[in-house]
Amino acid sequence: MIDPSRLRALPKVDHLAAAPALAASDAPASLRVEAARHAIARAREALLAGGPPPAAGALEESALAWLARAVRPSLEPVLNATGVIVHTNLGRAPLGAGAVAAALGACNLEYDLGRGERGSRRDHVESLLTALSGAEAALVVNNNAAAVMLILGALCAGREVIISRGELVEIGGSFRVPDILAASGATLREVGTTNRTWPDDYRAAGGERTAAILRVHPSNYAVHGFVHRPEPEELGAVARELGILYIDDLGSGTFGPLPAPLGGSDRVQRALRAGADVVCFSGDKILGGPQAGIVLGRREIVDRLARHPLMRALRPDKLALAALEHTLIAYRKGELHSIPVARMLHVPMRALQHRARALAAELRDAPAAIAVAPCDDAVGGGSYPGEALPGAALTVRPRGVEAGRLAAELRSGAPPIIPVVADGAVWLHLRTIPPEEDDALVAGLRRALDAITVDTAGGAR
Repeated sequence: MIDPSRLRALPKVDHLAAAPALAASDAPASLRVEAARHAIARAREALLAGGPPPAAGALEESALAWLARAVRPSLEPVLNATGVIVHTNLGRAPLGAGAVAAALGACNLEYDLGRGERGSRRDHVESLLTALSGAEAALVVNNNAAAVMLILGALCAGREVIISRGELVEIGGSFRVPDILAASGATLREVGTTNRTWPDDYRAAGGERTAAILRVHPSNYAVHGFVHRPEPEELGAVARELGILYIDDLGSGTFGPLPAPLGGSDRVQRALRAGADVVCFSGDKILGGPQAGIVLGRREIVDRLARHPLMRALRPDKLALAALEHTLIAYRKGELHSIPVARMLHVPMRALQHRARALAAELRDAPAAIAVAPCDDAVGGGSYPGEALPGAALTVRPRGVEAGRLAAELRSGAPPIIPVVADGAVWLHLRTIPPEEDDALVAGLRRALDAITVDTAGGAR
C-alpha cells in the first residue's frame, strides 16, 4: 500500500499554478489552475500505480504541456497525398485564395447598398447561378442534405413521393434517403427493383396523393451488369403526364468541363432541360466551393422554398456565401485555374510525372527506396464512384521499418501529411498536393524518415 506521505508531498494546485514557469506563460490564471490540477492528478495516478515521485520540475513541464495542448487548434491544414480530390475527411473541396476574404469583416450580407436599406442574402449568388445554369431562380442552403429536406418538406409534406428502390441510398454518416423523406413529412412510395426501374413503374404508382417523382444520384456506389435506370428526360415526361413535380437530387454538379473519364459536364443543365421543377446539388464537391446546398428551378417553386420556415434554420452564413460567390465568379469568367478542384481534375498526366521524377531525384539521398509509380486517383465526396483518374505518385519504402510507421510519423508533422499505405509502401499521390507545397512535402518526408531512422537505431527522439 502506498505511503500517504508521498501523496501529501504533491504541491497544492494554487502553488503549482503560481510556479515561475507557469506564471511566465500568457495563459490566464484560470487556465493555469486547470493545467496545475491536471498535472497533479496525473502525478497522483502514477504514485497510486506504484510509480516513483515526480522529478524536480516535472510537474511544471506536465502543466505547461497541457497548456500548450489546451489552446492549440485541433483543426489544422494538412497535405492531402491520398489522390482523393474531394476528400470528405479532409474538408472536401479546398478553397481558392481569397474565397472568404470578402466577408471577414463587416459586409453587405443583407444590406442593399443602392437603396441604403435591408436587402437579401439570396441576392449575392442567385444571378450567377441562374446565368451559369439557365434556371429561372436559385437558392442556397447550408448543405445538400438540407436542400433535399427543404424541398420535400415545403413541396411534398403529407403526400407521396415516388422513388426507385435502387435510389434508396445510404451515404456517409448513416444519412439515408428514406429517413430524410420521413423527417420531411412526405411518404415514400417505392417502385421498381434494386437493379432495374422503368418509366412505367413511376407511371403506375401515380395517384391522387402523389406529390412528386424524386430522382436521387446513387452517390458513393455504382451498380453494374443487369441494370436499368430511366433517363432524366423520361422522368420529366412522366411527371408532366401525371401533373406532379419532378425533383432531381444530383448530389454533385459543376459549371465547367470534366475530364473524359467522368463523362458529360452538363448534368445540371440537362436535368433542367429534362423538365425538372427543382434540382439540387452540393457546393463543396466537384463545383469546388464551400459546403452548401444549391437549389435551382422554376421561379414559383424556388420562391416557395425561400419563404418556408425551415429556410431560416438552413440558410448559409456570410463565409459560405462569400466563398461560393468567389467560386461562381471564377466559372463565369472562365478562370477554372483559380478553383483548386478544377485544377486538380484537369492537371495533365505529364505534369504529374514530371513533378514525381523531380521529387524522386531530390530525395535520392533519403534513407528509403523512393520510386515513381502510376496510380489511380479519385474525385471523391460521393462523386463518380468507380471512375478513376490516372495519376502519378511517389512510393516510399523505409529501410527496416514498416510503411505504417512512416505514415504515422508523416501525420505527426507540421503540416501533417496524409498518405496512402499499400503494398508495403507509403504512396504520396501528387494530384492532390499543390505544386507550391512540394518543398513542404520534401521537408516533411525527410523529417519523418530521419525520425524513424533515429528511433530504429535506438537513439532518443
